[in-house]
Amino acid sequence: MGIVSRGFAGKHFRRPRPELAGRVPPGQYLAEGFPVLTAGATQHIRTERWSFTVRGGAGEPTWTWTDLLSLPAEQFTVDIHCVTHWSKLDTTWTGVSLDRLLTGADRAAGYALAVSYGGYATNLPVEEIVDGRAWLVYAYEGAPIPPEHGGPVRMLVPAHYLWKSAKWIHELWLMDEDRPGFWERSGYHNFGDPWREQRYYDD
Repeated sequence: MGIVSRGFAGKHFRRPRPELAGRVPPGQYLAEGFPVLTAGATQHIRTERWSFTVRGGAGEPTWTWTDLLSLPAEQFTVDIHCVTHWSKLDTTWTGVSLDRLLTGADRAAGYALAVSYGGYATNLPVEEIVDGRAWLVYAYEGAPIPPEHGGPVRMLVPAHYLWKSAKWIHELWLMDEDRPGFWERSGYHNFGDPWREQRYYDD
């Protein structure tokens, strides 16, 4: 987990046009293509062995790939922002709201830790991933999400820098106390709000 692999699909970045400035947080540029930035090796998870478990709540339910596809899906369009200063507008995803997956879970827990295949983890307050703020997504622009972008399933929390949207999501731990994940332990901000430029721990 100590390495960072970079495989930029598009190395060109540009300043937003004036009419788009209100959609691009401070210090960000618009990306052409979809850059890739990953902590550690890209995970290649076959759908037949993928699963997602909510831990720390009642019953600790688990969904398989087939289970996930059987749930009502949402297609939605959002802007995404990476801590490495690029933004991408009007990205369209398909997936299942975390609200649906957390039905019956312990909402009294104050914090969540998203844990991925490969050992990556990232944390957020529970209130930041409920009420229509987060999804488990399995399609991007109408096609399956490729492994380098977190497929077959990644979490998506567009109100935060993209490292909070854990690739290759496997588990969500509900906890009473906060537990920083990989990048947070490495000096990145614990909350990661793009509009406040919360990139590093002291921002």
